Amino acid sequence: MMNGQASFSLRGRNPDVLTCIANLSNDEVFTPPEFANWMLDTLTQAWAANNGGSDLWTDSSMKFLDPCTKSGVFLREITRRLTQGLAAEIPDLQKRVDHILTEQVFGIGTTNLTSLLARRSVYCSKHATGEHSIANGFASDSGNIWFERTEHKWVEGRCKFCGASQKALDRGEGLETHAYAFIHTDDIKARVADFYGGDMQFDVIIGNPPYQLSDDGFGTSALPIYQLFVEQAKTLEPRYLSMVIPARWFAGGKGLDEFRESMLADDRLRSIDDYLSASDVFPGVGLKGGVCYFLWDRDNPGTCQVTTHFKDEPPSTTSRQLLEEGVDVFIRFNEGLAILKKVVAVESGGAKSLSLPEKKRFDGLVSSRKPFGLETTFKGKMAKGKGDILVYQNGGTSYIPKRSISTGAHLIDKWKVYTGYAAPGTGNKDTYPHRIISTPFLGEPNTISSETYLCIGPFGTKSEAESVLSYLSCRLTRLLILLHKPSQHTTRKVYSFVPIQKWTRRWTDKDLYAKYGLTTGEIAFVEKLVRPMSLDRGDDE
Repeated sequence: MMNGQASFSLRGRNPDVLTCIANLSNDEVFTPPEFANWMLDTLTQAWAANNGGSDLWTDSSMKFLDPCTKSGVFLREITRRLTQGLAAEIPDLQKRVDHILTEQVFGIGTTNLTSLLARRSVYCSKHATGEHSIANGFASDSGNIWFERTEHKWVEGRCKFCGASQKALDRGEGLETHAYAFIHTDDIKARVADFYGGDMQFDVIIGNPPYQLSDDGFGTSALPIYQLFVEQAKTLEPRYLSMVIPARWFAGGKGLDEFRESMLADDRLRSIDDYLSASDVFPGVGLKGGVCYFLWDRDNPGTCQVTTHFKDEPPSTTSRQLLEEGVDVFIRFNEGLAILKKVVAVESGGAKSLSLPEKKRFDGLVSSRKPFGLETTFKGKMAKGKGDILVYQNGGTSYIPKRSISTGAHLIDKWKVYTGYAAPGTGNKDTYPHRIISTPFLGEPNTISSETYLCIGPFGTKSEAESVLSYLSCRLTRLLILLHKPSQHTTRKVYSFVPIQKWTRRWTDKDLYAKYGLTTGEIAFVEKLVRPMSLDRGDDE
């Protein structure tokens, strides 16, 4: 029975227990209550704008689903808002809470443990029918927060639904499968009906899905799965969909190309709040590339309001198309978009497309991975023999017979520039300003590299290669790389927005700022994000 001292709406806990939970991994990140409420505030504003200023939380017919609940924070905060908003319509607190919990708020646990945690957060009891539960009227212990162990469907060593490796996750009944029920079905509408005992139409789907799965069982590779939750949620056709996900989908990433294309072409994606550093949102979490949350509005298509959050600075907000003409990625920074437009206008004679002319694109000088066919793990001879050439490899140098190299043979006798395939320094975290790329260095004739480095060239003279080195050290050059860089890896593709220059001089940012007409504010933006770079190879931290 609920009394005034223990009323659900005002059960004050200091501190809030959900602010104290440590994340178990970077795969399943718990959402801080403050951040969950920012997402709910965005939803509230969108509802009011589309419904004559009305208050979402006074509507007793709305149904909410968190399809990947962990701590239960979204469901708890939704319940808290509804408990306040429906006070006039349902004055009796117990009846009001019973209505909200049995008719309006639903969740699907990611694991058995998180389902118990979520019920504890929402029902104040790990069992909805328990002695201390604030809900009356449930017939089962799970209430509306469903969880049952789900198995992967293995097809030739991979899960049909999520792509997980059978080698990594076919581990027997004693261990967690990480086969999330919401994405392990061909018919989610029928599956949800099974969960809750009848057809369900949710007005709002909101949550923080698991981000990735280990792809090989050794932690060296990760398979993104958050996009599967977004796509499955759209299949349920809610009025609104809001999820917090890694931001690397903006420019690509493993298995994300189709997802990116569909998201950027979807004019129902009405707002994106982009956080450059994930640790600003999820303290202590290493997640390269930052995070974002979006609001998808089924019935109100239009342009997207993009807000960039950077440290404690005022957010930058603008309304724009997600996909600019001539590019296939989302230009992440509002200020960065304006700078890129200036660069392309100069290089292409004022064309509207943001694609540089082919002959002016720097990426044409950049090799693919393994420019000379050697793996990252390659280790050559320590002593130079007759006919050997120098190899820049992971951790130092070695030698290999020149005749044994067939890939990239046209580069061997030329001057070139080497730069690391992986960005240096900050582990999995984004700290700004940072250097974007590892320190490039000069590649003399008769040198090659392992997969650890990309090769830029070839160049006919040492002075040309040194000009390229100076250009890559410029902050503006590296900002243009950042605009196309979804993760710590700097593939050939991330150089797509970088124009070729004349390799007859030493380039400086002052030269580039003047050439492209950057304003004082735009220069400040570049220098806020990009660290100065010394061409001393010891500057990789």
